[in-house]
Amino acid sequence: MLTRIDRVVLAVPDRGRVAQAWGDLLGAEVDTEDKVGGLRASRTRLRLGTGRVDLVEADGSGAVQDAVSRRGGHLYAAGAATPDLQDVIVALQQRGVDHVAEGTNVDGEVWVDAGHGLRMVIDLDSALDPVGRVDELYEVTNLVADADAAATAFADQFGLHPSAFEPIASTEYGYAGALTLFDPDHLHRIEVIHPHDGTKTMGRYYAKHGESLYMCFAETGELPAITDTLRDRDAPHTAVGDHTTFIHPQALGGAMVGLSRRTYAWTWSGHPERVEPVA
Repeated sequence: MLTRIDRVVLAVPDRGRVAQAWGDLLGAEVDTEDKVGGLRASRTRLRLGTGRVDLVEADGSGAVQDAVSRRGGHLYAAGAATPDLQDVIVALQQRGVDHVAEGTNVDGEVWVDAGHGLRMVIDLDSALDPVGRVDELYEVTNLVADADAAATAFADQFGLHPSAFEPIASTEYGYAGALTLFDPDHLHRIEVIHPHDGTKTMGRYYAKHGESLYMCFAETGELPAITDTLRDRDAPHTAVGDHTTFIHPQALGGAMVGLSRRTYAWTWSGHPERVEPVA
């Protein structure tokens, strides 16, 4: 039922300041302003790559106000696209999954509490011209207590096929789990992992926040130039070789954003032969 990761949602205390940061560093552009009634929040929608970054700010007591009061600005939800929003709604209803529909099946969205610390917003897939310095979002990372159980639950809720999933583990970062690829020929997925090393950054985050979203990843053809911009503007980041740069949460309103050069993510996604050499 899901085709791609098409946005991320940040809960923030100041949408204007965060929108400026995403624009300055990654070339995101303000698209629309609206409200999300179910969240009691105002929203600034940014275009970035072929997707979006949504910034939600509380305009009354509710889920967003509670979340920001508790954690400050942070990655609040992951967004995914589907070819048939009604199919998603029916599947969620049949499984008793908590969800709230906003708008119509054509221009609306469904907010889903998928459990295991994963909040999703799903809308109808549509082709969008790329904007800014990022090609596309392709991954969100969900930290969980039991990666196998969470991946199985998400497969059932969202019509994913476990045969396409790829195991993933890292001793460097201290985690293990699965990449729930929506399609074996594309990178889009939820990274569902358990941080087993409490001395690592991810393990400390998990000890503090429990099951939750941790970060997102995007591809870009401008990685060296973006890394130079981050360095020139003293934006906190970590560059790993010539293939990956992590933008720290302080730079983008509370979201950790990983950037990988085009195709490089296939290195750890089951098909290293798909990685294109650096020109």
